[in-house]
Amino acid sequence: MAAEDPALERLIDQVRAARVDRCALDIRGGGTKAFYGEAPQGLPLDVRPLAGIAAYEPSELVVTVRAGTPLAELEAALAAQGQCLAFEPPRLAEGGTVGGMVAAGLAGPARAAVGGVRDFLLGATLLDGRGEVLSFGGQVMKNVAGYDVSRVLAGSLGILGVICEVSLKVLPRPPASATVRFELDEATALRRINEWSGQPLPVGASAWWEGMLVVRLSGARAAVQSALQRLGGERIDDALAATFWDGLRDQRDEFFVGATQAVERGAVLWRLSVPSTAPPLGLSGEQLIEWGGAQRWLCTSTPAAQLREAARQAGGHATLYRGGDRSCGVFEPLSAPLARIHRELKAAFDPDGVFNRGRLYPGL
Repeated sequence: MAAEDPALERLIDQVRAARVDRCALDIRGGGTKAFYGEAPQGLPLDVRPLAGIAAYEPSELVVTVRAGTPLAELEAALAAQGQCLAFEPPRLAEGGTVGGMVAAGLAGPARAAVGGVRDFLLGATLLDGRGEVLSFGGQVMKNVAGYDVSRVLAGSLGILGVICEVSLKVLPRPPASATVRFELDEATALRRINEWSGQPLPVGASAWWEGMLVVRLSGARAAVQSALQRLGGERIDDALAATFWDGLRDQRDEFFVGATQAVERGAVLWRLSVPSTAPPLGLSGEQLIEWGGAQRWLCTSTPAAQLREAARQAGGHATLYRGGDRSCGVFEPLSAPLARIHRELKAAFDPDGVFNRGRLYPGL
């Protein structure tokens, strides 16, 4: 990315001034994920002027895009070529940006089948806390130089620097898709979806809620038709199914609407990450299960310590997603070795603590 870019130069000047003044900056795009993580601190640093698709080669399945680009704009450009961001990043509200997508590291229903945000990051350009522009990775899938540094940015919530530009792997849209549902209790649904996921079936996404398991099959037409005959279940109309999966992806379906209302009354929405084969956790509250059992949303009044212990016992961890007293920490407390790695990364990229102070963990 060109250093003489006016939008980038303004950001560099703001970062250098903040470093001299020893003040904090709150990196902002569309603000659609301001609720996620610890409370934002500092003066706003607006990255939206840093927008536009820098390069797109559909035949190479790679797009390079500036961080302030609206996610909707990028997805429209990909859709025009029959391609997509396979990990289905949640579009929580209008105005979300590509940089926010990477910084939050959230993925939608297809995550268990295709991977998450970091799996599709090929390269990135970062403005660090010294006001220097750094580049990592590349624009082709075979280029792995610095690849791990790019991947670290996914889910970092901006504590390492301003994501200026990213190169992403894209995929063709599946030629066929079909959705079926089954009336099953939680334990049976978990067992079935794990059995199916371990077989050569085109299972692209799954969701269980209130005694109903919904499964999306995606891939070649012949594979989808064969799976439909093998699995059975009740076929859902394609238009209705598309509305359901979009609502689930964007967290505006019935479960999340109800959870938002419950949060306003004092409940907490948790996001639990556990092994897909983990049995029912036996926690009170309203639950939605995705990713073949690996992601379990729970809206509950259960104390944080009890809930986190249940997640640990199952081999996973819990994130406080919406609502609640955040003095318990939003993300799973780090072990001493991991905490040291986080501090060293922060010190390497942002030695004066300019960016998004405490957003990921207090003290970072």
